[in-house]
Amino acid sequence: MVASLIFPQTTDGTGAYPRFPGAAKWRGCRVGLLGGSFNPAHEGHYHIATEALKRMQLDAVWWLVTPGNPLKTTQHTADLKKRLAAAKKWTRHPKFHLSNIEARLGTRFSVDTLENLITLCPNTDFVWLMGADNMAGFDHWLDWETIAHLLPIAIFDREGYSMPALNSKFARRFVRQRLSPNRAKNLPGKTAPLWCFIPCRKNPASATAIRASGIW
Repeated sequence: MVASLIFPQTTDGTGAYPRFPGAAKWRGCRVGLLGGSFNPAHEGHYHIATEALKRMQLDAVWWLVTPGNPLKTTQHTADLKKRLAAAKKWTRHPKFHLSNIEARLGTRFSVDTLENLITLCPNTDFVWLMGADNMAGFDHWLDWETIAHLLPIAIFDREGYSMPALNSKFARRFVRQRLSPNRAKNLPGKTAPLWCFIPCRKNPASATAIRASGIW
């Protein structure tokens, strides 16, 4: 059975909930947050999540499936229900938790989601997980510098993105806050800004390629 943080929709029409039931369960835990459209989820996401568990000795990885990515067109994005259902096969690990928390909170941008989660789970040691492809364009995200100050960030290498990521505006802006890969386990619980670029086996899986193949 897939461990899940799937919440029902509101009945008042607002789409938002003021509380996060079960937040106390995560007190003192080290939790990686892997956000994205997951259109669809694939082996590359699974690879990042398993590497994060191992490298940072995490208690859990939450897969935050966004209702919609503000930086991407919705034309080829499947509805949330379909993306959540498809992601289940990749989240069967006992420490993976599939979540629609952004839909529950009514947030559209990562900065708002993270601010809410930090408020709702003040005693949880969160770390933001992303692939090098996202790091390369991180400065296009809304309030990206604010995100960098909210929680530590772990970036995992991806084919073709090593140099763009390490030469990105984010990497240059926070060059003094970079940890070496052998200290990645120290990220959770540390004061941001703090980040680490983690070299690892590059998984070639791509949601774009999967959609182009007609499988999705």
